[in-house]
Amino acid sequence: MDGGFLMIEVACKHAGEYPVLELTDSNLRDESLPLVFFYHGWEGCKEKVLTQGYEIAKRSFRVVIPDAQYHGERMVGGPAKTHFLEFWQIIADSVAEFPKIVDYYEETTGIKDDFVGVSGLSMGGITTCALMASYDWISSAVCLMGSPCPVEFAKKLIASMPEVKNVPQQYVDSQLQALRAIDLSLAPEKIAARPFHFWHGTADQIVPYKPTKAFYDRIKDEDYAQKTTFTTTEKAVHKVSYETTVEMAEKFAEYYENR
Repeated sequence: MDGGFLMIEVACKHAGEYPVLELTDSNLRDESLPLVFFYHGWEGCKEKVLTQGYEIAKRSFRVVIPDAQYHGERMVGGPAKTHFLEFWQIIADSVAEFPKIVDYYEETTGIKDDFVGVSGLSMGGITTCALMASYDWISSAVCLMGSPCPVEFAKKLIASMPEVKNVPQQYVDSQLQALRAIDLSLAPEKIAARPFHFWHGTADQIVPYKPTKAFYDRIKDEDYAQKTTFTTTEKAVHKVSYETTVEMAEKFAEYYENR
């Protein structure tokens, strides 16, 4: 905004059948804008990540924050934690729903320069990586304390959860098999030289730092990862700081400018 008055509008609406928050600079509300999605974490909701959406919207993007299945307005049969066995299906559902929401914005507001970015934290970061593995038309992405290795991560979660003893092995195997289709670590070439940034803290006790950093170290010298970057914050736990939020928003501004 070159010295003008900035007001970010937050609209609670439905993009087709899906509840979302939409954030825009009020001065640009009726314009076609580049589009960025931000996905919340496990047991979160779209309202909990308004800070991240606000920082992106300040940079002249239209920001869409969806509620994941069983979260926020989509809560069914109790809080999200009662659906822990469906954690991976929730991510798969977000991946399947994503192009429908993009189509809604294409048809209603338009998407400037066909720029569609994706980001998210924790479960939303896992979703971000799964989206990059699934849709080659996504322009760029920023993963905050998520994992590009859902099959490996799922196996570790299963091993640490005593509740899983009572779950049929066939169900567990089917969930793991389904994850392979959206596991970026199994086909990292799908990054396809698109801008992609990771942030992770070394003391993350929920989504381990080492597997994500190992993934980055494995691919960083490949041609398809020439625009992939990584920020490490020493001793940071499973929480996104304001500084990291600003870095994420600045990445999208940079990606759009250099598209």
